[in-house]
Amino acid sequence: MDLTGTIPSQLGNLSFLCWLDIHDNNFHGSISIELADLHRLKYLDFGNNSFDGEIPSWFGCFTKLQRLTLYHNNFIGVIPSTLGNLSKLERLSLGRNQISGRIPNSLFKCKELKFLSLFSNSLEGSIPAEIGNLTLLNTLILESNYLKGRIQTPPPSLQWYGVSDNNFIGGIPSLICNLTSLTGIDLSKNNLDGTIPECLGNLSSSLLEIFLENNNFHGQIPENFAKGCMLKSFRVNNNKLEGSLPRSLANCKDLNLLDVGNNNLNDTFPNWLGNLDRLHVLILRSNRFYGQVGSFDVTVSLTRLRIIDLSCNNFSGYLPTNFFEHLHAIREGYEKKVEPEYMQQGFDKVLVNYASGLSITSKGLETEFEILLSIWTVIDLSNNQFSGEIPKILGELHLLIVLNLSHNCLIGPIPSYLGDLSELESLDLSSNKLEGRIPTELKNLGFLEVLNLSQNKLKGPIPQGKQFDTFTNDSYMENLDLCGLPLSKSCDTDEETPAKFDRDDDDSDELNWKFSILMGYGCGLVLGMSMGYIVFTTGKPWWLIQIVERVRQRFAKR
Repeated sequence: MDLTGTIPSQLGNLSFLCWLDIHDNNFHGSISIELADLHRLKYLDFGNNSFDGEIPSWFGCFTKLQRLTLYHNNFIGVIPSTLGNLSKLERLSLGRNQISGRIPNSLFKCKELKFLSLFSNSLEGSIPAEIGNLTLLNTLILESNYLKGRIQTPPPSLQWYGVSDNNFIGGIPSLICNLTSLTGIDLSKNNLDGTIPECLGNLSSSLLEIFLENNNFHGQIPENFAKGCMLKSFRVNNNKLEGSLPRSLANCKDLNLLDVGNNNLNDTFPNWLGNLDRLHVLILRSNRFYGQVGSFDVTVSLTRLRIIDLSCNNFSGYLPTNFFEHLHAIREGYEKKVEPEYMQQGFDKVLVNYASGLSITSKGLETEFEILLSIWTVIDLSNNQFSGEIPKILGELHLLIVLNLSHNCLIGPIPSYLGDLSELESLDLSSNKLEGRIPTELKNLGFLEVLNLSQNKLKGPIPQGKQFDTFTNDSYMENLDLCGLPLSKSCDTDEETPAKFDRDDDDSDELNWKFSILMGYGCGLVLGMSMGYIVFTTGKPWWLIQIVERVRQRFAKR
C-alpha cells in the first residue's frame, strides 16, 4: 500500500485493538495522543514512514506490547525511559531516526527482550553494563551512532552483535569467547586495538560473519579456524595485522568474501584458497605479498570468484594464465542467464549486506560500495611487478567490468582480443612498457567509460569513433609517438589507418596477391606493382578492416 496523511485520531476508539501495522507507507506528522487508549496493543509497527516529533512517553503504558517498530522515520529527542515498563517487550526497533541522548538504563529491565535495534541515530555515551541482564537477547544492532567507551560483553544468548561505526576503544573482551551461539559479529569502523582473540577461530564452527575492519588491531590473524568452519565473510582490512594468511582458513568451505587488504601481511599467494569454491570476493591489496601467482593443484580453483584485488603488493613473474583459466564465473557465465542479486546474508529478521563498505578501485577512483551486486566483476593486479605480455586468456573473461593492470612491467602490444570484453567499463593499462598501436578492436567496447593507456610506448593513430570520442588527452599521456584526436599531434598520411587484422592463412595470401595484381591493371602499372610488392613482402593486406560489433547488453538493468 501507499497510504498518506496523518493517523486518524479515531483509531484511538478501537479499545480492543491488539495489532496495528501501517509500515511502508507515507504517513507523516507526530503520533496522536488519542492512541494512548489502546492498552491492549501487542504489536505496533509504524516503520518506514515519515513520522516526526518525539517518541511518546505514554508508549510505556502499553504493558501488553511485545513488538514496537518505529524504524526509518524522523523521530527526534531521546528514548523514553518509560519503555522500561514494557515487561513483555520482545522486539524494539528504533533504527534510522534522529534520536539522540543516551541509551536509558531502564530499557534493560525488559527481561523478555530478544531483538534490540537502535542503529543510524545520534546516540551518545557508552553501552550500559546492564545489557548483561537481557539473558534472552539474540540480536543487538547499535551501528552508526556516537557511542564510546569499551565494548561490553553481551549475554551468552547473543547471535548477532553489531556495534560498527562508533567510537569504541580498547580491545575485544575475552569473555566474548563464551558466546557459543554467536553467528555474526561486526565491530568495524571503531578505534579498537589490541590483538584478535584466538577464540574467534574456535567459534568459527558457529560464526558466519566476522567484520573487524577499519580499526587498529595488530599482531597476527588467528591460526585456528576449525574444521567444519562455517564462515561466509571474513573482513579484517585496514588494520595493522602482520604475519601470514592462516592456512586454516581453507577449512572455511562456505567462505564468500575474504578481505585482508591494507595491512602488513607478508606471505606468498595463497594457492591453497583454490579449495574454496564458493569464494566470490578476494582482496589482498596493499600488503607485502610477494612471488608468483602460481597454479592450483586442486580441482575447484576459485570457480565462483568475481572480484580479485591483488594490487599494491610485490607479486612478480608473468600474469597468471592458469589462474585466469579457472575464473569460470567470469568466463562461462557469459552464456548463462544470471539474475543480478545483492551480496547479502539473512540472520533471523536481520539482512546483512556483507559487501557493504567494500572498497574497490573502479574507473580510476577508489569507491566504497554501500551495497554490491553479485554480477560486479573486477580484476585489479595494479602496482606490482608483473612482467611479460598480456595473456590471450584475458580475452575470454567476457563478463569482466573492471580490468586494472597498471603500474607493472608488462611488454608487447595491447592485444586485439581485449575487444571481446564487451561488458568492460574500465580499462587501465597505464605505466607499463606496452608498445605498438592501439588496436581498433577496442572500439567494440560499447560500455567503456574509462580508458587509461598513459605512460607506455604506444605509437601510431588513436582509433576514432564510438567510445574513443569520449576520452581526453589524459588517456594517452606520455606516449610520444601517438597521434590523432584528442591529441594535438596530427598523423602523417601513411599513419592515418591503424593495423586491424591478424595474419591471414597461406591460401588467403595467394588470393590477396592475385587481387593486388588485378587492381594494378585497373589503377595503373605503378600502383599495381607497388601493391604487389607490399603483399609479397608483408604477406597480407594490412590496410583492410572488418569491424564486428559484439556489444551485447546481458542484463536488463546495469
